[in-house]
Amino acid sequence: MAGRIPDSFLDELVARSDIVEVIGARVPLKKGGREYKACCPFHNEKSPSFWVSPDKQFYHCFGCGAHGTVIGFLMQYEKMEFLDAVADLAQRAGLELPHEAQATRDPGTADLHEIMARASRFFEQNLADNARAQKYLHTRGIDAKTSADFALGYAPDSWDALLNRFGAHDEERRRLFQVGLIVERTPGGERTAGFYDRFRDRLMFPIRDSRGRVIGFGGRVIDQGEPKYLNSPETPLFHKGRELYGLYEARRARADFKRLLIVEGYMDVVRLHQAGITYAVATLGTATTQEHLNKIFRMTSEVVFCFDGDRAGRQAAWRAMENSVPLARDGRELKFMFLPEGHDPDTLVAAEGANAFESRLKIALPLSEYLVQQLTSEVDLDHVDGRAKLKALAAPLFARMPEGIYREMLAERLAARVSMPAATLKQAFIAGDAPRATSNRTVDAREEPLTTQRSRNKLGRVSAGRASAGRGNLLSQAITLVLHHPGAARFVKDPEMLNSVTRPGVAVLKELLDQAAAMAQPNTAKLLERWRARPEYGRLCELAISDPMVAELPGAAKELQMAVEKLLEECGPGRRMDELLRKAEELGLNYDEKTELSSLLKAKGRPRAPT
Repeated sequence: MAGRIPDSFLDELVARSDIVEVIGARVPLKKGGREYKACCPFHNEKSPSFWVSPDKQFYHCFGCGAHGTVIGFLMQYEKMEFLDAVADLAQRAGLELPHEAQATRDPGTADLHEIMARASRFFEQNLADNARAQKYLHTRGIDAKTSADFALGYAPDSWDALLNRFGAHDEERRRLFQVGLIVERTPGGERTAGFYDRFRDRLMFPIRDSRGRVIGFGGRVIDQGEPKYLNSPETPLFHKGRELYGLYEARRARADFKRLLIVEGYMDVVRLHQAGITYAVATLGTATTQEHLNKIFRMTSEVVFCFDGDRAGRQAAWRAMENSVPLARDGRELKFMFLPEGHDPDTLVAAEGANAFESRLKIALPLSEYLVQQLTSEVDLDHVDGRAKLKALAAPLFARMPEGIYREMLAERLAARVSMPAATLKQAFIAGDAPRATSNRTVDAREEPLTTQRSRNKLGRVSAGRASAGRGNLLSQAITLVLHHPGAARFVKDPEMLNSVTRPGVAVLKELLDQAAAMAQPNTAKLLERWRARPEYGRLCELAISDPMVAELPGAAKELQMAVEKLLEECGPGRRMDELLRKAEELGLNYDEKTELSSLLKAKGRPRAPT
């Protein structure tokens, strides 16, 4: 995997990606000395055994054995593929993904992305040439700069304008159909009567992925018509349950966010960005999903849902709350903001301005408060039956919430409303929650394959006893020192002498020394990423977790030099030459051994080996 991306790019990516910041956006970290600690996000535990080292840019759990670099964390926590994790971090760091990675990451879709790009330019040009569409944008208060920033366009009032432009041949029509730009007239029939344009006489909103590539479109009618908004269908490029409109533009406008504001419509996003509220995004005609929220929580710890104040808006808010509950945990803020009756974000920001609009964020309801308000509005708390009903309504939501302080505080908040001791209410929830499945990030050990359990058990034993084992192995000790203190590699004298050592594993040490010495600012994570796709990676990670017994660089450099010298003394050419000479006298040598001994003797300036 890593071999497809230049080492220099991975070095720069790891250097620019602060592992504490990335993990801290997902897991509540607390500083403890030079490191940060937390309860592990990969298994259930009550006391913290998960630590993150800013110096090494490495994380490790002493409970379950989870460990890795910032890239590895995204792969493990977000269930990303390697190249997707690299692309995500590159986007955050403002780095352009190397061509090698782009080609590998999108096999078979390059042509589809090009088709979408050409279609987007086609719609943009049509907007520039259509006075009616431009007038509509003007009446909605959208200026030319904002229109250009969002690449707004217009689909002509024609059944085949785009089809005629880009679908002259069967293969072109097949690809247009594959990305949802045209519709088959007689789908599924043996005889095909042809195709027609999906989008006609609509204002077009290109939907872009995190790298700015057009993956789909939203089309809005300009006058009257149904449906009011029409989205691209699910395609190899576009999955509406994963994408957020305006996220690319938001990330382009600012590198970091205090919060992200989720609204309901394309025009809401465009109008808010024009007003300077550049952290607004929208779901694409669907309720906010956990995939949406996972994507958002990779960038910020605060989410504000913004809904119209009517009945439909409150129904949408409740659905968003239900999907949010499993992701509500310590360190994250989920809030709900409701607009005055008759307004949506587009009209409200136009009426009162950005400052007044943003001031409403201060009174947005936290998820816990919104949940309690909604539940209590459905029951009569003056009677026992009503309080019992409240508990029954809350129990399924409580069961879906991850364990932690957030869940505890919510239980206490509800207990106060139903006049029940908090401990009693929590016990009732827990009792009703006994068969609850683990969260999608936690695997019950009883459900793990036996090989996985053995692997975890092995990692646990290694965590507890690897230090003494490492000290008993000279080669492991040397490699451990390089991994923990890569800067020490520059102080090793004559590392090239290790090339003459034939002992297994020495070549790994030599390569690590060369890699570390060549890096401008080496650290543990950079070194490990060089080995991710190689069989030695797992063992190197274990050594990176072990105790090097030396805390500072000067001492590590001295220890490393001594270890290298000892290896040369015990396994170098002199020792091997003596072994071969003894064997020659006692048993005799085969052809290969004779050749080897002759080379060693020649290097030492001694007579040739006996025949």
